[in-house]
Amino acid sequence: MIDKTAIISSDAKIGANVEIGPYAIIGEHVELGDNVKIGAHAHVEFAKIGAGAVISPFASIGGLPQDLGYKNELTGVEIGEGTQIREFCTINRASGEGNVTKVGARCLLMAYTHVAHNCVLEDEVIMANAATIGGHTHVGRGAFLGGMSVFHQNLRVGEMAIVSGASAARLDIPPYVKAEGMPALPMGINAIGLRRRNISKADRDALHTAIRILKSEQFNTTQALEEIEKTVTMNEYVVKLVEFIRTSKRGVALKSSKNFVQSESEE
Repeated sequence: MIDKTAIISSDAKIGANVEIGPYAIIGEHVELGDNVKIGAHAHVEFAKIGAGAVISPFASIGGLPQDLGYKNELTGVEIGEGTQIREFCTINRASGEGNVTKVGARCLLMAYTHVAHNCVLEDEVIMANAATIGGHTHVGRGAFLGGMSVFHQNLRVGEMAIVSGASAARLDIPPYVKAEGMPALPMGINAIGLRRRNISKADRDALHTAIRILKSEQFNTTQALEEIEKTVTMNEYVVKLVEFIRTSKRGVALKSSKNFVQSESEE
């Protein structure tokens, strides 16, 4: 059902069984997949929305990037199937001709979250209320960003990592860890999240050992990676962890003056 008060651009492509609520605005260069729901007063432009996605009231999708280098080039936003965008969320379109800001499938972006230009969120990412990510940030599959957490532009959050609420990150967050603080640092592996995704105990143990080595004051990062490759079972997750750190451009958040707090019993 499309409410009679909605304003819809003549070039919008609208799939089957789409709902558009009162006073919603569907601007130019919009494609809505089947069964999409757009709430009242939502504003969508320059966006392709996947089937079954839900855009809640007062969300703003595809608005101008907050980037002084943007010169009105044609860019956009892509949102995957089944993703939920909650109230007052903002997702800006990209900068740079032909580029897109991407949100994957089955993500949940809670109220007041902000996704800046040129960001990429892989599938099943959760951003809790008021979490904010700067431009060109990449968030891996299944990561969880806690409420009111903030992330510097151009950094990466690894897959299945969890970052606690009110944290602030300026360096890459490794995959599979639980991180917290200002700056956000790994405090252990995301044991609960990994179990929920059916990662085996043996694989979790290997990740636990690898993170302990990375956090150890005995090694610098290069030495720690070499030690991991010599002594830890190199399952697919440990391989991804090592590759993530080696390919970091901003640097990876690993150590502080605090001791590594997770014990084996917490697993």
